Amino acid sequence: MTSWSGKWALVTGASAGIGTALAVELARRGTNLVLTARRRERLEELAQKLGAAHRIQTRIFAADLTEAGAPEKIFQFTKEQKIEVELLINNAGFGAYGEFQTLETRRLTEMVQVNCSAVVHLTRFYLPEMVARRHGDVLIVASTASFQSVPYLSTYAATKAFDLLFAEGLAEEMKPYGVRVCALCPGSTESEFAEVAGQSHIAATRANRETAEKVARTGLHALAAGKSYVVSGLGNYLGMLGQRLVSRRMVARVAARMFRPKKNS
Repeated sequence: MTSWSGKWALVTGASAGIGTALAVELARRGTNLVLTARRRERLEELAQKLGAAHRIQTRIFAADLTEAGAPEKIFQFTKEQKIEVELLINNAGFGAYGEFQTLETRRLTEMVQVNCSAVVHLTRFYLPEMVARRHGDVLIVASTASFQSVPYLSTYAATKAFDLLFAEGLAEEMKPYGVRVCALCPGSTESEFAEVAGQSHIAATRANRETAEKVARTGLHALAAGKSYVVSGLGNYLGMLGQRLVSRRMVARVAARMFRPKKNS
């Protein structure tokens, strides 16, 4: 991972969880950072902390990726700053838990916008320059949910399946140009995801939750090694392999039992 030292990485969703952990890990290795998320105060605090501790350059740009024009604004910001992004990390994303018909339509479509559309747009903005100079890297944060349907998180799982397949396809396309693309697939992680998704009661019962720091290291090492995807955690990896031994319908049924909301009496 020393190839990113002294170069610039752009991290979306950098204000919390895996995004913050990725920024910290890169800063430790001397990577300059463009940090973007909705919460400017958190970005300012993180940028100041990492800049002082590791003597790197930092820039922040507050943006809400639920807005269709946000990716272009981020791209224009880096162009105005004359920053050459060597590593693009599409980390921003969120889920929404519950029966599909009970969830707000706007929340569902915003999820598709952030988890899929923004990923495509940002990658499309930065990839041509990487291809032209014959080096650069893209890390896309997917999920173990990428490999299966997840009832009561149906839209989220579908968006993450998109991210995984998008990354795997691009990884093969980009090989001739020396550009690496990798999907990071974490399972249950210590972050704000469950709280935002409204499933804190389920996440709290998961015994195999990983730290965001461990997930971040796993993703960066896999990208540096040229892998097209990586599942963080041995238990998560074995679970993914185990799904191939039974029917997709059976996997969905098991997941439904795990995630089915409790009915109020």
